[in-house]
Amino acid sequence: MATDKNMQHYDAERIQVLEGLEPVRKRPGMYIGSTSEKGLHHLVYEIVDNSVDEALAGFCSTITVTIQKDNSIKVEDDGRGMPVDMHPKEKKPAVEVIHTVLHAGGKFDNSTYKVSGGLHGVGASVVNALSTRMEIEVKRDGKLYSIAFAKGETVQPLKELGRTRGTGSKTIFWPDPEIFEEIEFDYSTLQYRLREMAFLNKGIKIIISDERPLQKKREEFHYEGGIKEFVQYQNQNKEPIHKDIVYFEAEGKDRSGRGKMEVEVAFQYTDRYSEMIFSYANNINTTDGGYHLVGFKTAMTRVFNDYARKNGLLKENDEALTGEDVREGITAIISVKLSSPQFEGQTKAKLGNSEMRGFVESSTNEYVTYFLQENPAQAKTIIRKCIDAARARNAAKKARETVRKNSMLEGMSLPGKLADCSEKYASLSEIFLVEGDSAGGSAKQGRDRKRQAVLPLRGKILNVEKARLDRILSSDEIKNMITAFGCGIGEEFDIEKLRYHKIIIMTDADVDGAHIRTLLLTFFYRYMTPLIERGYVYAAQPPLFRTRKGREEYYTYSDREQEKLMKILEKKSGKAEIQRYKGLGEMSFQQLWETTMDYEKRTLIQITLEDTAAADAIFTTLMGDKVPPRKQFIEENAKYVKNLDI
Repeated sequence: MATDKNMQHYDAERIQVLEGLEPVRKRPGMYIGSTSEKGLHHLVYEIVDNSVDEALAGFCSTITVTIQKDNSIKVEDDGRGMPVDMHPKEKKPAVEVIHTVLHAGGKFDNSTYKVSGGLHGVGASVVNALSTRMEIEVKRDGKLYSIAFAKGETVQPLKELGRTRGTGSKTIFWPDPEIFEEIEFDYSTLQYRLREMAFLNKGIKIIISDERPLQKKREEFHYEGGIKEFVQYQNQNKEPIHKDIVYFEAEGKDRSGRGKMEVEVAFQYTDRYSEMIFSYANNINTTDGGYHLVGFKTAMTRVFNDYARKNGLLKENDEALTGEDVREGITAIISVKLSSPQFEGQTKAKLGNSEMRGFVESSTNEYVTYFLQENPAQAKTIIRKCIDAARARNAAKKARETVRKNSMLEGMSLPGKLADCSEKYASLSEIFLVEGDSAGGSAKQGRDRKRQAVLPLRGKILNVEKARLDRILSSDEIKNMITAFGCGIGEEFDIEKLRYHKIIIMTDADVDGAHIRTLLLTFFYRYMTPLIERGYVYAAQPPLFRTRKGREEYYTYSDREQEKLMKILEKKSGKAEIQRYKGLGEMSFQQLWETTMDYEKRTLIQITLEDTAAADAIFTTLMGDKVPPRKQFIEENAKYVKNLDI
């Protein structure tokens, strides 16, 4: 076998040592997750987190975040101000060390910050490395100081600007377009995260403003009620079944006896059937849970069963309530703060401090038992909902068994309407969920039979936002999807058994098509969330127009694209024939393949889940019972609509 001669020289010269902040610019994804829009906004959170840590230490009350006219970000706080004295080891001012040396900060010394989210000491230096310019102003000891950087390098040394009042820090940075795919900040993304931070840290005032032309906005978030108000906010478009939001906080010591542990819990039950529990550790959203969440769930199941038995709401022979029964319809926030958090994985999605389980469990036990005893009427209402959930669960179990019997795994046939593919590897297989038999027929004819399956859906599926699982499983269209996917639902859901790694929603480009798509996404979000989390759900984008001029044929996917095309075609002789597609059924199978199904030419939009709490709020608003919030949402977002079908 031939080998490249250069590859044979593997010696000391080949070992690269990246100096200073070079590793961050070479591998930004290691530090901020990605260079997409998500990574871009992460830069803001890194700087804000430092200000919040100051607030948690008791030295800061107001944080202001501004998107400036030139799309730079300015973050100001009234904390102590970053230290400006000379660092004994680095022989540089401390503020310069913070921004130019990885793993430098005040968070490694437990006496400086008792509680902190960013314990790696990389935040400010990473933002500096990934910015074309960064300017810092510090108010400290009655003096004003400034320093500036570019791509991680100091370009203006620390200098004293004069006398000033107060204390605090100001950071301005310009993201590097060489690093990021997009450098335009989204106000609503920042708004949601900053509001969440204000909820999680009661008493802190966070101000966000947008100074860009035509986008001028300013909001102030300040919640003395903290996570109680967070629950209230999440439930604003739902119907609570009991008056009081249950709230408690507790303190304890960690295993060493030196570190402090704190837990805050707030919850309220609504008339909905899905549970929404958000867990945080040191203000970081632990999307995969961890020991604090396990402790809460365990305690809730035990406390509710004990109360129901003692008060005769559950008879001796009645089956015990499961965790699933107890959590139906709950909106809960669990926020813990600890000196030395141990997160599992790079993304900090799961808390690994085992002592948090016992601490949260015993605290929940004590306070929730007290609430139930002191509020018997509200306790009775909640327990009755749990018992109703248990009955529905048993009914759903029977329905699931029926679905399972019809599944391929039991040796029975797949849904009759499904045109399956011959490929056996899920990673290479995809399924199109198509609106109506007409489009379904075209899709079946035009598809690649080896890798593409087609399942036509008749009309609009059940709105799962307003139904329990037992009713959902009585819907033929939903049963067909569950059977086709092969991964089950609810407690039995197993992502490893999924038969297709691309689930493509292919609906008409009109209002009805958008509604069907939203109903399907609501179902996936509420009952098959891992499908979206793993990136297996897509929306197909069929063309809006077909234009013929002479022998040439063009497909366009938006009004703007069509306008551009017409300007180009004006220069050519002859009359253009334009067809506006109202539905997929108007296309021949060749056209459907060429425009929407062909691997080389099609446009697929991957459905992502950036923030669970934000997603829950949107689905509740759009698919819930209350009309005014839905009307308000439509009015606020109408300006963003493209390709409106009138």
